[in-house]
Amino acid sequence: MCKALASMPICCLERAKELKARLGSLLHKSERSLFSCKMGKNKPTLEECMRWKGSFEQLLSSKYGLCAFTAFLLSEFSEENIAFYFACEDYRSTKCLDELPAKAHKIYDEFIGSEAPREINIDHETRDITRANMSSPSPHCFDQAQHKIYMLMAKDCYPRFLRSPAFGDLLGQAKQGAKPSKLSQLGRKP
Repeated sequence: MCKALASMPICCLERAKELKARLGSLLHKSERSLFSCKMGKNKPTLEECMRWKGSFEQLLSSKYGLCAFTAFLLSEFSEENIAFYFACEDYRSTKCLDELPAKAHKIYDEFIGSEAPREINIDHETRDITRANMSSPSPHCFDQAQHKIYMLMAKDCYPRFLRSPAFGDLLGQAKQGAKPSKLSQLGRKP
């Protein structure tokens, strides 16, 4: 045990454990309500949920998949990754080149700069390249950073999402809502 914890009164440690347990419970409940809240009454079909398991790209291309994945990232305190990814997509599709510098600085200040409120986790080399790109913002100045974040989500967050209780619940709800003929087409029993 570290010296700082050893010197704390027992009641503080017990209180911290209690708060951690409550917060964990609250996060678990809010994770489930985020899915239903953002998706409304419409739920993804079983076929759609099964496609999400096929690839990360399938998940992101689905309205419900993106919503579910974003809620999952929120529950893990890493939603800045998906926000940065789509901010870059929007930035790259900017038609008016005069708008690029202002948009670029906004993205940089929010996600990459020192003390950025939603700082993404990228290596120093990528951060330095992106900072250098800011001297003359082009539609591709965030490409390397965006690719790093995409790969982080695809290789780390996406597999955890597929193993999460929230995805399991969505899949279970979709199975319950599926007609028996749909389940047999997927090789599953109702």
